[in-house]
Amino acid sequence: MEGSVPGGSVQATSQALARLGYLNFDEECPALKRGAEYLFSKQCSDGSWPLPQKGPAEEVTRGSYTMMPLQTALPLHGLAACGYSEDTRSELAYEWLMERRLEEGVWPTGKAGEVYGYVAGYRRLAHSKWGCRSNTTASLICLALHPKRSSSPEARRALDLLLGCETCDKANIGFNVARTIGAEPQGGFITYFARFDLALLLDLCWRIGASHNDVRVADLVDFVAGLQGPYGIWEYTSHPEASRWITFDVLRSLSRLDDSTEWLSMEPRTPFKAYLRRRKRF
Repeated sequence: MEGSVPGGSVQATSQALARLGYLNFDEECPALKRGAEYLFSKQCSDGSWPLPQKGPAEEVTRGSYTMMPLQTALPLHGLAACGYSEDTRSELAYEWLMERRLEEGVWPTGKAGEVYGYVAGYRRLAHSKWGCRSNTTASLICLALHPKRSSSPEARRALDLLLGCETCDKANIGFNVARTIGAEPQGGFITYFARFDLALLLDLCWRIGASHNDVRVADLVDFVAGLQGPYGIWEYTSHPEASRWITFDVLRSLSRLDDSTEWLSMEPRTPFKAYLRRRKRF
């Protein structure tokens, strides 16, 4: 698997399972079953997986973090994508994640003892002081792949806050799909969801039950739909071979958004900037 994998074999196996799940393999596949059992064998008694400790994981261990939601969200994503979301061991991991949520409903960068970790600008959330977009996205994907938790108030609250990070970034639309199928390299830990992929956000909207009645969702749909090419394809210029996969993913999301859901946004629509301009002292 091309790319840097700070989480070692656990992260690499998780990414492989996420790919197999996306390709519609299930627990009947022998390789997938072995991968899932390997991940479960590395799971801690409290439902989490250990933080990476060696090699390229300096971006994680720098600052002496004792907890990061990503340490559990990444393995759980791979398992949930392959049909293991309701396994009792997976449910224990879900509970671990839910206990690490911040009061406003998102997930932090992590903790060093009792101190919350720094949130870099590219990972900021619009209405949260300590919330991290990368950790929240990873955790929310796990909830979205669960048949019951996907429509829970906790999932909807986290999506509501993610929708507050409004952007018109064309370049990264479909990046997550391109990475999943192997066109883009797998890399990073804290930075795993550094890019703001509007196709991924659209996928989360239909899975969790967001509605066009939310003006942010309506604008997101209009923006993404407006990028469809003259031949009906969403072009992914850096890796054109991924364009058809991305087109399938976007069309599925657009077709499954349902206005009959009981979606209610509690967040005001406010301008968002990843990096705030500091006021001059003089």
